[in-house]
Amino acid sequence: MSDIVRPYGDTTGDGMVQLSFTLPIPHDKRAEGAALQLAAKMGMEPAMLVHAKQMGDGFTFFVVYGRVNHLVDVSKVEVVERDFPLLSAKEVNAAVKRGLRRKLSVVGACIGTDAHTVGIDAILNVKGIAGEKGLEYYRELKVTNLGAQVTVPELVAAAQRERADAVLVSQVVTQRDAHLHNTREMSAAFREALPADKRPLLVVGGPRFDETMAGELGVDRIFGRGTTPGEVASYLVHALVTA
Repeated sequence: MSDIVRPYGDTTGDGMVQLSFTLPIPHDKRAEGAALQLAAKMGMEPAMLVHAKQMGDGFTFFVVYGRVNHLVDVSKVEVVERDFPLLSAKEVNAAVKRGLRRKLSVVGACIGTDAHTVGIDAILNVKGIAGEKGLEYYRELKVTNLGAQVTVPELVAAAQRERADAVLVSQVVTQRDAHLHNTREMSAAFREALPADKRPLLVVGGPRFDETMAGELGVDRIFGRGTTPGEVASYLVHALVTA
């Protein structure tokens, strides 16, 4: 199979893609023309307007469909490969009990103004997600879920109080790169508050994170969309127990 691919729409290799966006103008014929002009400037030729709807006062949402000539070289795509084995809950518990001889302390939160707890709850709460139990289910993990809109100083204080081995932070709100700013602020606060050998493992997750940016953001690991509690638990064992 070739490493060079192009988008698929109606037939193999036709280069057709669908794009959605919002323009800050009311919906009329001129707005539709502006949407098509933008699509053309982005390389969609020809572009077809398939949907347009006014979104409140002075905004219009568009969906356009058209052909692009860009190719993708799959061999040059950079991703973060999982470098640790996936363990069952029983294996995680056994590894922690054998390796630490105490419970592994995990503190989780949504920081800043982010009030979306679905992600952190899916990982931490015993009910978990898609039939997979969350970290509260693991008997050798001590989980403290601080919930939403936690300030960075509050998170650092809680981590110190709970003697956290790992801090898990979920960020869903991404306007103006809030997730990046909050993560940098958090990592800087932990570096300032604790010496390197006392600092907990810092893990962040959310649908808009680039998993390759962990070093740049000052954290140990980034998890993207679709991450399961089992993956996080396995990573904690890999990083804190067996590394």
